[in-house]
Amino acid sequence: MRVTRAAAIVVVAALSFTTGACGGGDSGPGVIEKAAKTKTLAIGVIPDQPGLSLKTDGTYVGFDVEIGKIVAKGLGVDPANIQWKDTSLPDREQVIQEGTVDFVLAAYTINDARKKEVRFAGPYYVAGQDLLVRADSTIRGPEDLEGKVVCSNAGSTSARRIRSEYPKTRLQQYDQDIRCLADLESGAVDAVSTDDVVLLGYSMRPENVGKFKLVGKTFSEEPYGIGMKKKDKAGCEKINEILKTAARDGSYKAAWDATLGKGGKSVPPLDTSKMTHCSA
Repeated sequence: MRVTRAAAIVVVAALSFTTGACGGGDSGPGVIEKAAKTKTLAIGVIPDQPGLSLKTDGTYVGFDVEIGKIVAKGLGVDPANIQWKDTSLPDREQVIQEGTVDFVLAAYTINDARKKEVRFAGPYYVAGQDLLVRADSTIRGPEDLEGKVVCSNAGSTSARRIRSEYPKTRLQQYDQDIRCLADLESGAVDAVSTDDVVLLGYSMRPENVGKFKLVGKTFSEEPYGIGMKKKDKAGCEKINEILKTAARDGSYKAAWDATLGKGGKSVPPLDTSKMTHCSA
């Protein structure tokens, strides 16, 4: 019996080692090498975030999409050769580490916990957590959330903040923001909470005009980064160079004006002095 058990332990250990070795964790080429060798890039985006990244009939549009095109062009890849990959908020680290994507542009807040898993270029935008409510709502800010039902995306920093800082609310979580919007319209929830630009994108949709309003009282800072393999410091630094060039040559402003700027919000200044995360 002892021999059989010991043998089983050896087999399990061997299988565990093999699985870890084949899992692709942070293996494969960095973004510079991948772009130079194949002239293609795989970019992870959220497919259902109007204004940032929205997939319609196989075509992706939004600010994150335009930033992805700017980065690809700076790496020598024609935007037509980008492979856009649908991802979800909880899976962003996983798709990077497995090599499913070369980098992720997906309302991806840079924080210390995530920096242990992936490396971040940017930030290319600093968002703030806000609230989207029905047009007739009396909610004016997070101080009015006591006893309310708030919907947010599972795995997001927004959901964690609502749970920890506003414990007298009831948190409804889904894996897709769009499900929160349906609940808001039906009255099943009182507010949707995530980053202001995400909510701005939803409020801009023709079918939502007049139904919802953005409270406009942010209660966090969410620096959006471009997530890539932890080992890829050179790729991170190169992408930061591309973003700094975009801030100077007007392409960053053009990306904003073509997407979120249509909602009436002026292009925010891109503070390149904050692009210090590559060395982390």
